Amino acid sequence: MSSPKVTLPKVTLVVPVYNQAQYLPICLDSIWFQDYDNLEVILVNDGSTDGTAQAIADFERALVDDTTSYASYFNTETNVIERVEHPRFPQAGRELRVIHHERNKGLAPALNTGFSAATGEFCTYVPADDILLPSMVTEMVAALQAGADFVYADMAIVDDAGRVVRRFGLPDYSFERCFGDWYLCGVAKLYRTELHARFGYYDEALLAHDHELFQRFAEGGARFTHIPRVLMNVRDHAKREVDIHAPSSWNRLLEESKVLVRRAREHLASGVQVKRPAQP
Repeated sequence: MSSPKVTLPKVTLVVPVYNQAQYLPICLDSIWFQDYDNLEVILVNDGSTDGTAQAIADFERALVDDTTSYASYFNTETNVIERVEHPRFPQAGRELRVIHHERNKGLAPALNTGFSAATGEFCTYVPADDILLPSMVTEMVAALQAGADFVYADMAIVDDAGRVVRRFGLPDYSFERCFGDWYLCGVAKLYRTELHARFGYYDEALLAHDHELFQRFAEGGARFTHIPRVLMNVRDHAKREVDIHAPSSWNRLLEESKVLVRRAREHLASGVQVKRPAQP
C-alpha cells in the first residue's frame, strides 16, 4: 500500500518590480524552478515605465507555450537519436498572480499590496533583480517547521552580469549581533505569514522598511534562525546609481538604519525580556 501524499505548506513569494525588465525574467525563472511544489507567486508591477509589462506578458506566455527537449534514446534501426519533448517550465504546484499599480507608489507600498493578498502559511519577498538557488524554499520551510518563525540564509553577491563578487556569510542569530551591531539578516529569508497579523506590515514612510519590520518581529519575540549556506544570489548595483541606489536615497536608508540600530541597543540596554510564543 502506498503512503498518503503529504501536502506541503503553501509558500507565498511576493516579487515587487519597478523598471527592472532586464532582470525580472531570470528572477522568475529561479522561482519557478524551485524544488518545492506549493508556491504562490504574487508579482506587483509598481507602475513600471520600461519594458517590465512586456517581460511579464512574455513570461506568462512562456509558462503555457514554451517547450524544450533532451536526447533520450538512440534508435539503431532508424539511426536516429530520439528526443523527449516536454514543457519548459514545471506545470504543477505553482500559481502566478500579477497585480499592476497604475503609478509608481514605492517599494514598501508595493510589498504591502503583495502581502495583503498572500494566502500562504509562509511568505517572503524576492527583489526582482535577485536569483534564488533551487533549494532555498525547501530548506527554509524545513527550518520553519522545526520551530522557527523567521529563517535567513547566506548570500552570494553578484554583479550586473551575474558574476560572483563575494560570499556574504551572516552570523548565527542573536538580537545583539543581527540588530544591535548592524542589520545582518533578512535578504534571503522566509517567515510565518501570521507575523503580519501580530506585528503589522512594512512602514511606507521608510526606505529601511524591511530592517524596521524584521526588527519589530524580533523585539516582539519572534524566533529567528540562520542557515549557513548560500541560498540566494543578490545583485550589487554599486555602479548603477538609480532608485534606491541613488546617493540621496542610499544615504537616507543608511541614516534610517542607524536610528534602528540605536533603537535595538536601547532595547538591549532596557533588559526587558520579551515573552516568547509557544512552540508550534
